[in-house]
Amino acid sequence: MVRRFYSLPSLSALAAFEAAARHLSLTKAAEELNVTTGAVSRSVRTLEEELGNPLFLRRHRAVELTREGETLSAALRESFERMAATFRQIKSLGGQANVTVGSTMAMAHLWLMPRMGTFWNQHQDIVVDHVISDHPRGLDRPDIDLRIRYGAGEWPEEVSAKLYDDRVFPVASPAFAKAYPVRSMSDLARLQLLSVEGIDWTWTTWSEFLREVGHPDRRLNVRRFNSYVIALQAARSGQGVALGWGSLVEPLIEAGNLVKMSDAEIAAPHSYFVTWSARRPLSPQATLLKDWLLSLASLSSVQASRLPISLEQPTRRRSPKERSARRS
Repeated sequence: MVRRFYSLPSLSALAAFEAAARHLSLTKAAEELNVTTGAVSRSVRTLEEELGNPLFLRRHRAVELTREGETLSAALRESFERMAATFRQIKSLGGQANVTVGSTMAMAHLWLMPRMGTFWNQHQDIVVDHVISDHPRGLDRPDIDLRIRYGAGEWPEEVSAKLYDDRVFPVASPAFAKAYPVRSMSDLARLQLLSVEGIDWTWTTWSEFLREVGHPDRRLNVRRFNSYVIALQAARSGQGVALGWGSLVEPLIEAGNLVKMSDAEIAAPHSYFVTWSARRPLSPQATLLKDWLLSLASLSSVQASRLPISLEQPTRRRSPKERSARRS
């Protein structure tokens, strides 16, 4: 027997099941695929036998998805939709050069977009598409040519090149800073702290920041967000103090939307990288964009565009074991 590379069942069987799950009808699936109802039924039975789990509950003249069926149906629907979108995109390009770059919302909004105009002006024949995701695995898509990532520089099956290091410091709105002046770390620790947690633990939390600047752990008044963009927006509107990554918040500081709350700052534990697949070569157009991004690395990590713009996310949280070792 020939081993299937992706260890998947027959694609025609998967397509038959996806159609039946979408319609909740073997008959309608058969009509859509222009095959017999028996053929769809046999394809579903084949999948169930291979999985060792039922995918449908057979009712009188109707079918219902089992939990396993719902899980498989959702995965197939997402995959087929992505394949269809990629197919349409390639078909519509008509040979036009195209590059897709992925990043978080904040990186795209505050760092990349203010600079992209220069690249577009220099390479008007290249279409640059953007995929935005704040989820750690949201950029792990085969249709993305280049990714701008924050981390230690190593990702499975990817080549990485360092863009820049960064600094982290507390920021708030001018009005908040005036109302709650910070003269010590104890003053800062008592304020409403805006923290990004829950999506990517490579980003620094307030407890980690305060520990790094020598302030002992204590009970903190932390308001948590799963989006750095929203956390910075809350800081801009005077709702508390956020941790600012210099390369991202410097434009907001220059525009007067945010101010540093103190001189305390730490080096960001990780760095920003541009990455690409180690399994396939970059197109000439993607190589041009990659080289252009790396050329920006010669600029200061906190030097940003002066456009009036408003927002990546924040350093790996240490495990309880690491924290215990650190205290000892």
